[in-house]
This record gives sequence, C-alpha cells and structure tokens, in this order.
Amino acid sequence: MAKQLTSADKIWLKEYPPGVPAEIDIHEFSSIADLLEKSIENYRNLVAYECMGVEFTYDDLDRNSQDFASYLQNVLGLNKGDRVAVMMPNLLQYPVAIFGILRAGLVVVNVNPLYTPRELEHQLVDSGSRAIVIVENFCSTLQQVLKKTPIETVITTQLGDMHPFPKNLLVNAVVKYRKKLVPKWNIQGTVPLRAALARGKAQLYHRVELTHQDTAFLQYTGGTTGLSKGAQLLHGNIAANISQMKAWMNVLNDPGKECVITALPLYHIFALSVNCLIFLAIGGKSVLIPNPRDMPGFVAELKRHRFTAFTGVNTLFNGLMHTPGFDEIDFSALKMVIGGGTAVQQAVAEQWQKRTGTGLTEGYGLTETSPGVSFSPLNKPGWNGTIGVPLPSTDVSLRDDDNNVVALGEPGELCVKGPQVMVGYWQKPEENAKVFTVDGYLKTGDVAVMDENGYLKIVDRKKDMILVSGFNVYPNEIEGVVAMHPGVLECACIGIPDDKTGEAVKVFVVKKDPALSVESLREHCKQQLTGYKVPKHFEFIAALPKTPVGKILRKELRNI
Repeated sequence: MAKQLTSADKIWLKEYPPGVPAEIDIHEFSSIADLLEKSIENYRNLVAYECMGVEFTYDDLDRNSQDFASYLQNVLGLNKGDRVAVMMPNLLQYPVAIFGILRAGLVVVNVNPLYTPRELEHQLVDSGSRAIVIVENFCSTLQQVLKKTPIETVITTQLGDMHPFPKNLLVNAVVKYRKKLVPKWNIQGTVPLRAALARGKAQLYHRVELTHQDTAFLQYTGGTTGLSKGAQLLHGNIAANISQMKAWMNVLNDPGKECVITALPLYHIFALSVNCLIFLAIGGKSVLIPNPRDMPGFVAELKRHRFTAFTGVNTLFNGLMHTPGFDEIDFSALKMVIGGGTAVQQAVAEQWQKRTGTGLTEGYGLTETSPGVSFSPLNKPGWNGTIGVPLPSTDVSLRDDDNNVVALGEPGELCVKGPQVMVGYWQKPEENAKVFTVDGYLKTGDVAVMDENGYLKIVDRKKDMILVSGFNVYPNEIEGVVAMHPGVLECACIGIPDDKTGEAVKVFVVKKDPALSVESLREHCKQQLTGYKVPKHFEFIAALPKTPVGKILRKELRNI
C-alpha cells in the first residue's frame, strides 16, 4: 500500500509566497451561510455584484436571499437537505437564488442552461430536485421532460428581473420580442421569482443551523464521458477551500476596491468558488457577464471597469486578444489573472502578459475538490508550464496503476487529500470505491509529475494519453507546441488508430493565417518535438467543439 504523505514530505512549502500559511483554520467559516452573514455584517453598503450596469450591494443580497429562503421554507415547505436546481447564466438572480437556497438549509443543484432535454432530465431525476429556479429562455427545454422528473415547483425569472423599474420591463421586452431569445413554452403553475420574493418577505425567515457536515452543493461532473455524477460537496468542503484560496490570494486585501470579471459561468465550480464566494468573503465586487461569447460586447463591458482580478480559460483569453478594442482596455489596476479548467498554452500566456502587463497564473482544481488543489505563487506570476504547488492543508501523492508512490520527477496519477475533497458522488457507492484510494486519497485521473521544488505539471488525462509504438504521447504537450505557430488560432490533439504504430497523433487546427499549410505545421513540430511525438495527421477545422466553460471536447473530435 502506498505511503501517506506527512508534513515532512511537503517539499513545496518553501515556495509559498510571504504571508501564506502551511495550514489554514478550517473552522474560519462554519458554513457558506456563515460566510455570507459575516460578509454582510462587514461590508453591507459595498457593491457585491454588478450585471448589465446594475449594482447589487451586500445589503441587497442579504434582503433578497433571505426573502427567497423564507419562500422556500414557509410557502413551499421544503425541509433541510432537500435539493433545489438552479438553471441560469450569470445574472444577479443567481446569487439571490443560491444563497437563498443555502440559507434555508437546502442543497443547490447547479444546472448548465445549455443542457439538452436528456441531460436535464438525468440531472433532475438523479438529484431528486423538488424545485427549480430557471430563466424563461430555457423553459422550453424543461417543458419537454418536466413530467418525468420529481420537480414540484418551477420558479421562473427573466433576464432583466433584478433591474429597477422601468429598465426591467425594457430589458425583458427586448430579449423576448426583439431578439427573440425566449422559445415558446407552456408550463402550468409556474411562480415568477419576483412574486416568490414578495411572498417570502411577508413571512418570518427561520435561520437554519448548518455545520461542516451538511451538504451544500450537488455539483455535476463527468457529462462528457457518460452520464454525469453529482459531487456531494459539504459546507465544510466549500468553506475550507474558500479559506485555502483566500489565504493564497492575499494580494486581494482592499475591501470595496477589489473587482473580479466573471465571464465563466457561475454554475461551474471554478467561477462559483473564486468569483462568487471568495470575492464575497473579502468584500469585493464581481462583475457578471451573461454572454461572454459576444466578444465585442464583452470587450465593451471591460472598458467600463477598473478591475483587479480576472479568471478564465485558455480559449477565453485567446478569444479576447483577437477581438478589436482589446488593447484599449485599462489593465492598470489588475493584480491577479488566473487560468484554469484546462491547460493554459504558453503562446497565449506570453501574449497576454505582453499586451496587459500582468502575468497569467495557472491553477488546478476539480469539481470534486471544491475546486482548488494547487496554484502557482502569485509573487511569481506568468506562465511556467506548471499548475503550481499544493494549497495550504493539502496533501498530494503521485501513484502508478498499482497505487505505489512514484519517484520524484516520474509521471503518476495525481491523488489528493484535504478538507476540500468531496465526501463522494451522490448515491454512487461503486464510483466512490473506484475514485478513492484505500488510504483516502481522491484519484483525479490526471497524470502529473512533481519537480524537486514541489511544482506539479499535468502531462494529461490518463484516458487521453496516446501510445505511439509503445511511447507515451501527451496531447497537452503537442497542443502547446502547435499553438506556438504564428498561423494557428486554436488546436486540439487526439490519438487515432494506426496499423504500424498502434496509435498516431492527429491535430485539429483552427487557422489564424488563411495561408497556413500542413507542411509549415509539420516542419514547426519537427523543430520542437522528438520524432514519435510529431503529428502524423493534421486537419483544418472551422471551430473546435467545446463545453460552455471553454474546454475542448476531444471525444467529439474522435467522431469527426
């Protein structure tokens, strides 16, 4: 059996920035509701969120989330531990809904608004959700499966509902009638969110005592590889990770002045944790971007703000830099830029630093770890080809297929133990037995190496590894090299069957330069890669298939 790491094995601690402790106080917050209440007490008159030009203070968040909690308790009669789904993009209604659900002692089930009916049905049935808060734009999807789910109450909202009168009416009318973004739907007995808030306000809210052992979120993951599973994240898991990452991000120390751009969807664990919860804990403001795919509109919104932090994924950073007007944005206040969700490519990171003056720091996490596992030190910003070092109070272990710890510098599956690690997948004992080691580490499915200073480098997902004539080829490395070619906008690498070598490397490329040729790419790769790693096949493609968060779907590329 693999030896468990001890504090003496934490060779990475010497890389910690000044002021970051080796261990955090996991009892800083007794629950997410406790975090919210402390932030409201300390920052009541500051702005917590802004969306489409409308500001929402901590006091606004307090009143509205409490009214919603009261509605769920008193009108719907939901009991502690019941699940409530939330299906919406980045809007002011989102924090109102999730904090109301949590303050009522209920469990948040985040739902991707772009789900197909099949995916939505699975998640609602699997979670046993009794109610759903949904933007009307997606009600037609819900209508198709509603009768097959345990949903009892549908609470609807429109994009402009949290705007002041009469702007709310104008926004909703434009969305529905001019832009025609709301497909026809017909669900009987729905409750408008504004009506729910009014009904909740008229009744007494009952504060619920919550502990670290109470479930906060069922955060679904794994949908790209089969039926999605709900990671059961306790209040203690989320609270611990907030304390871990808040300690790491100690450069953000000016309440009322810190401002983060939130383009990644809040239903995703990365933005939920960093943009929604950490900035709440430090008295910061989160600027919500409902539709970051509208790059010109996104750039125009960025010009309105003096922001200090920015989170994103590689494709988002790359897309922004290719949008007219990007260089007119004021980056002078920017303290921290974090890339996560997927590997940040060197070419993208270097271009970002050159054009903004701020290094792009890479972090690593999983839905199952609330999500933070490791970060590059913020006092050494910029791309270094690693995902940094483990966060405070986090143990990692790299293991082979037989659960043996590998030697330093050798690749092994990254396994994680810490207070942020989920209790398990919701009602999936067989999956839990597979994903945890006998000594309690979570197996991430990512292959990594650790250097002599404790820095981790992901070489790839185990299932994405390509075997060429017995040699391991990791797609991330190939993609990083191809992306450095000046004629490449984006790329993705997979393995395909090959009669001679077992598998061969194939790269899909989106052109930046229309004149880009296969010969030019192959010559570029030959200069950067050893022979067996050089792609045998290239294919030009108009766009890469991606998840709403921006992760490239290699599975879909294999079907092309």
